[in-house]
Amino acid sequence: MNDQPSNWVRTDPGVPVIRNVNWGGLRTLYVKEVRRFFKVQLQTIWAPSLTTLLFLIIFTIALGREGRTVELGGAAVPFADFLAPGLIVMGMIQNAFANSSFSLLVGKIQGTIVDYLMPPLSVGELITGLVGAAVTRAFLVGAAVWLAMLLWPGVHVAPAHPLAIFWFGLMGSMMLGFFGLLTSIWAEKFDHAAAVTNFVVAPLSLLSGTFYSVDALSPTFQAVSHANPFFYVISGFRYGFLGAADSPVAFGAVLLLAINVALGFLCIRLMRSGWKLKN
Repeated sequence: MNDQPSNWVRTDPGVPVIRNVNWGGLRTLYVKEVRRFFKVQLQTIWAPSLTTLLFLIIFTIALGREGRTVELGGAAVPFADFLAPGLIVMGMIQNAFANSSFSLLVGKIQGTIVDYLMPPLSVGELITGLVGAAVTRAFLVGAAVWLAMLLWPGVHVAPAHPLAIFWFGLMGSMMLGFFGLLTSIWAEKFDHAAAVTNFVVAPLSLLSGTFYSVDALSPTFQAVSHANPFFYVISGFRYGFLGAADSPVAFGAVLLLAINVALGFLCIRLMRSGWKLKN
């Protein structure tokens, strides 16, 4: 008697194939990943939120005194209002990377990678579960920071274009989720993942126009900033709150979608090949 699930078929002997989406397995993986970071929510959600809020406090005290404003889209925006959206989405994307770069890496180090590779999940389902959990953590961190800033005196973070906030928050979180997954596939120890965080993610985040308007830079540095995909995440997300941006919003939305599609296909190719996963 065949006790395999009814939606399994066999092609080659001993190779089971699920012909439909394994929704039960996908949901189980996603819930597992969410519970993993939620069990230590003081470290994974509230600590990053507090750190981001401290950035706002320090920079507004140091640079936002005496009614300082930033020119954005031809309008003068109070420095605190300019800074807040960038800090929110910067916290989101950094935590998306931190989450997705952990699971497979710790599995390889502890020898439990088989728990991810053996269940009846396709490569696409595995990637969806891992990146979906990273996006969830990112939005939880973003919501916590936004609520704190909403109550902070002198800062106005009322949404002007909610759809833009959602889209650029989602695209930015997915982009770093895919990048974190690629890092966990490549890395062989925690030092490798830390090196990517310190020498790639952190610099690109800080040099993305979070703390300054790119329009105030020299043409050379403006060109460098426009080559940074993080810049379009920050600028588009800021547009959702202020209704003004220092980059073409539609172009940034399409560009980030294209980057996510490319990163997603790269993740699929590497995971199907088993590179650095099946040794």
